[in-house]
Amino acid sequence: MTSYKELGLVNTRDMFAKAVKGGYAIPAYNFNNMEQLQAIIQACVATKSPVILQVSKGARDYANINLLRNMARGAGEYAAELGCAIPIVLHLDHGDSFETCKDCIDNGFSSVMIDGSHLSFEENIALTKKVVEYAHAHDVTVEGELGVLAGIEDEVSSAVSHYTKPEEVVEFVSRTGVDSLAISIGTSHGANKFEPSQCTRNADGVLIPPPLRFDILEEIEKQLPGFPIVLHGSSSVPMEYVNMILAYGGTLKDSVGIPEEQLRKAAKSAVCKINIDSDGRLAMTAMIRKVLADKPGEFDPRKYLGPARDELKKMYIHKNINVLGSANNA
Repeated sequence: MTSYKELGLVNTRDMFAKAVKGGYAIPAYNFNNMEQLQAIIQACVATKSPVILQVSKGARDYANINLLRNMARGAGEYAAELGCAIPIVLHLDHGDSFETCKDCIDNGFSSVMIDGSHLSFEENIALTKKVVEYAHAHDVTVEGELGVLAGIEDEVSSAVSHYTKPEEVVEFVSRTGVDSLAISIGTSHGANKFEPSQCTRNADGVLIPPPLRFDILEEIEKQLPGFPIVLHGSSSVPMEYVNMILAYGGTLKDSVGIPEEQLRKAAKSAVCKINIDSDGRLAMTAMIRKVLADKPGEFDPRKYLGPARDELKKMYIHKNINVLGSANNA
């Protein structure tokens, strides 16, 4: 067994307490490879931001848990080399079973999410509590979920969303002992978060998604004052990247994300962790397509992955400063 403390990582407990008090959200960026990790650490060091490195089940299968664990160890050393030893969490995103969560805890993860949102309320409580008991025995923090997000991302999918019921949150938190709670207030997984019929169009024909349900968030805050809240499916799907992908031969139909001003509003509340994955995928894909279109003879991966990494860094710096408010809080 490898403890995350041996890797120079931290859990989310103090990080979230400071974020709730300070009115900002911690960036939770998903990564699968070295270039994504480099961009995350470079951006968070440049902005002096704490960060959560998120690993999905798909990323575990793609990259191998041993490599991911040692990449996280290297991330801390890399941050120090760049001049700022920022707090870093290694987090399992959407753990689907006790066994998956246990395996991550045993392999150096400092935080895990157990997603029992597809189960009945009582089954969700039972599964989440089992994970919490094992995790807390190793000083690992746990994120649970109430409510279901629509959309598709990695192996997590649902055709419809179910908003979190504020009247259930106190019982769920008290009976499970979770350290944070992911809720559903209108965010959605993937780059195609909403059907066009759910949106309106502005004068330029751009799809405008339905607003987040801040009334539900406010009621949950009343029920759980000061408790750390998490938003999944919070990519903004920047049109500059969508248009670049389309211009260089890609196909993305009716892509629409969560407006950044709504995420900034959420980050000033008890929402202290905001998950961003699709935006990173779009930024990388857009730049890779551009480079290969401009230089069709290029075959050195460094020559197209390097610019993609730099574009990611630029986007993450923007997110930390202007959306999440996490800059200068390391």
